[in-house]
Formats: sequence, C-alpha cells, structure tokens
Amino acid sequence: MKVYSFPRGGIYFEDSTVPAKDSSVIAFLPGLSVIPLVQHTGSRAYPIVSVGDYVKEGMLIGRGQGFGSTNIHATVPGKVIRMVSRKTTDGQISDALVIRLEGAFEKLGKPEEVFSWQGLSPFELQRLISEYGIVEMEGTGYPVSDMLSGLHSAREPLTLVVRCVFDDPWLAADYVLCRERLKAVVEGSVILARAGRIGRIVFAVSRSEQALGTSLLAEAESWDVSSSLILVGSRYPQRNRRELELVLRLYEKREEIPLGSLLILGPATLAAVHDAVKLKKPILDRYVAVGGAAVKNPQVMKVRIGTRIGEIFAECGGFVDKPKRIASGSPILGRAVADLDEPIIKTSYAVFAIPESRLGGTFARRCIGCGECRSVCPVGLDPEELFKIAQIRRNRETLATLAAECHGCGCCEVVCPSRLPLSTTIADAALRGN
Repeated sequence: MKVYSFPRGGIYFEDSTVPAKDSSVIAFLPGLSVIPLVQHTGSRAYPIVSVGDYVKEGMLIGRGQGFGSTNIHATVPGKVIRMVSRKTTDGQISDALVIRLEGAFEKLGKPEEVFSWQGLSPFELQRLISEYGIVEMEGTGYPVSDMLSGLHSAREPLTLVVRCVFDDPWLAADYVLCRERLKAVVEGSVILARAGRIGRIVFAVSRSEQALGTSLLAEAESWDVSSSLILVGSRYPQRNRRELELVLRLYEKREEIPLGSLLILGPATLAAVHDAVKLKKPILDRYVAVGGAAVKNPQVMKVRIGTRIGEIFAECGGFVDKPKRIASGSPILGRAVADLDEPIIKTSYAVFAIPESRLGGTFARRCIGCGECRSVCPVGLDPEELFKIAQIRRNRETLATLAAECHGCGCCEVVCPSRLPLSTTIADAALRGN
C-alpha cells in the first residue's frame, strides 16, 4: 500500500523514556480534584455551584459562555471546598473548583446505560456534543460543537479525517486508546459524521501501524458510511495540520477521491464523542502518558480529570532523580507546569519529568552556522536568518512575512547544536510585530 509523506524537512523523533504502549493502568481516584473552569480555547465557564455545595459525578458545574467556551463537569462526587485562582506559566490566571471526594459514584463501577442515537437528527447530536463539553482533546481544546457549526455553510463535500499519526513517541496514550477503545473511536467517528452531515471518513494512520489502520477500516465497514485508509509517513511533524493536509490532497489527486473540506480530529476526541452521545457521559478521564528520565516507572494511565500531576508521578514510583524540567505534552513543544499541584485537564495527553543530567546543558551558545535548522524545516524557511532578524529587530516586514509561514513545529530547536530558541524567538517576534 502506498505511503504518503510530506516532501522536505522534519525529523525522526525517538525517546527511550516514553512509557510502553502495550496497555494502560487505571490511576487511583484523587482525594482532592482541581477542576479548572478553562479547559478550552474561549472564556472561562461560569461556575454554577458554590463553595459548600455537594456535587455528583458527571454533574454540570461550569456553563460555557459563548463561542470557544464549553461546559465543565464534576469528575468525582463530593463537596466543593474552595475556589482557587492559579497563575499559569504563560501568565494567565486560571480559576478552578476544588472538590473533596465524598459520596457514591453515578457511573464508576455501575453497568453502562447505552442510548440509541441512530434516530437522532444532526442538530440533536450536536446538542449532546455541546452539552457534555466535548473539545478537541489532542489540541488546544477547541469545542467540537463550534467546529460542527462552522461546517453548516460549506458548499463542497466534507471529509472527517481520523488522525492516528504517531510521529511523536509521546503520543503513546493515543495509541493505547486506539487499541483499547477501537470500537468507540470508530463509532464516535460515525456519530460525528452524522452530526456534521459529513459524507466520508478517512483514517490517516502511520505506516508503521498499518495493522491498526486495517482494524479501524474493518470496523467502519460495518456502518453505512464511505470510509477509506491512507498510510502516512512517521516523520515529525507529519500530524501537523499543514503536513497532513498536504499528503491528503496528494492522496485525493492520485486516488481521484474528492475530499472537499477537511475536519481533522484524533482518537481521544472521537471516543469522547461516542461517550457523550451513546453513554450520556462527559469527559471524566483521559489516557495520559507519564514518563521521562526522572520517573521510576513510566506508564500509560487512565486518569480522572482534576487529578494533580504530583499524584500521578507518585503512582509511577516517584522520582529516581531530582527533576529539572516538568512539563505537559511532548518534550518538543511541551508546556512547563507551574508546580506539582497543576491538574490533568481535557487536553493533557502526556506529562514528563527530566533531570538536569539529561538536558544536555541549559545555556544557549552562539550560532555556528551549521545549517541543520534549514535542513529540517518542513516549510523551507531559514530559521537562522529569521532568528537573527528577530534579535536585532530590523527588517520587520521581512520577519512578519516569513514568520507567518512558520507553524512552530520546533524541529529547528531540536537539532540546533547551540541550543538556540529558534522557533520560540521567531514566533514571539511575529506576535509582537517586530
């Protein structure tokens, strides 16, 4: 079967400190859950419970306010003991409700009640997706209901792309979820296709996981929807929207399959759509890859939203070495956490801790003009030149024009022997307009 890959740049990224992707373990329930009111792209959800109130598992506790915002639910039963405000590493203030675990669970440990959805209209399906606060869990937390609303005006064919592209080993949790909840991922895809009046589903799967792609396609064939499989390269950043859409358009041309407008979503999001519509359940937990060289026993864990990452590391045996860097996401583009009390949220797919001995030095040196950054840029830019322009703050128009093409994949920073913050500096300068 032909493999489609973007033509230039990129890197092959490997990391021996990633947890094994053969199975998951269920994390302990947190005694205290910290539920942020912002787990999405828009404004914070408005709290509809107060300190002292008792809440049930799955109960609505924060109502979304406008476009980009979505509902927030309690992930455990208990008492709201306080509202806290935390300053994140990017300088934003995040409000959160702290729930002390008490009482009986509504869903955990109970037989799942299954609801029939085939007779529901697209509008009713979209309402359920909105009601249960489903967001793009592999990205920035953009509400899926808002994505569907944006499709209503489309005048061309629509295709749902199920992105099972594992170009980064820290996507181990998504891979395990795909394996353990394959039927839910596929049925969630079919539900979303119905909700968005989407005519085709394409499973985009890394070439090394062809067996997974075959299983996904075989499951989809039991549903009345057009579906197909495309194998893509495993070179990072193949899963980025630009690189993935590039190969999809090539596939469209060579296979003569009209794809039209693309809605690209990952397996965690689609499993959540399944749970919202078929089980009437909000996002209560998610698969998280926990690892790094400082962690004793890395593993993929199924973690309740609101669990503090310090508790997750403790369940993995704690630290074998004092961590110098603790972050959420992949080491390439990971976001440093403020402290170990930061909670797992809907978009947390990995957390890691790295000791100083594995960082290879923390101070940037002078550029040696090796050209490695140019060779790996998938867009064909010259990160060295843009970095120097950003530093001297000249040629602002040139910087703004070229930097707009950079999508911040971070490849240039990974290969730079001088450890220069290339893509970070370019992106910051572009945002400042200088």
